[in-house]
Amino acid sequence: MSSGNGELLAEMRTLRDRVAGVTDLALAAVDGLLITADAEDGLDTESLAALAAAALGLARRAGQATGKGLLHRTVAQFSHGYVVVQPVGRMGLMTVLGDSGLDVARLHTESQAAAERIDRLLTAAPQA
Repeated sequence: MSSGNGELLAEMRTLRDRVAGVTDLALAAVDGLLITADAEDGLDTESLAALAAAALGLARRAGQATGKGLLHRTVAQFSHGYVVVQPVGRMGLMTVLGDSGLDVARLHTESQAAAERIDRLLTAAPQA
């Protein structure tokens, strides 16, 4: 059900445990390359990471074009759930998938703190 760095996964799992309705999470670099994921088998997390990077880029550009400031997250609501993408520092992005019962308000509160902790882990990692 999961792959990747243990500390990053622990942060992602804590977020999932603290927010009702979160089903899957993926962490990627801003260029869309998957870093790690905590997701159901069968979910193409590599493609999800690339799509999330594209969505984040579009949202950032829309914010710049409209003068709305820095992007905090994008939220897409569908008939069967949500896709939420948010920046993680300057290096990453986190994608959260949720079912139709996702507690979006709680996610907004909890994901900011999780993103800060994940960013610290990413920036502390040795550079290749």
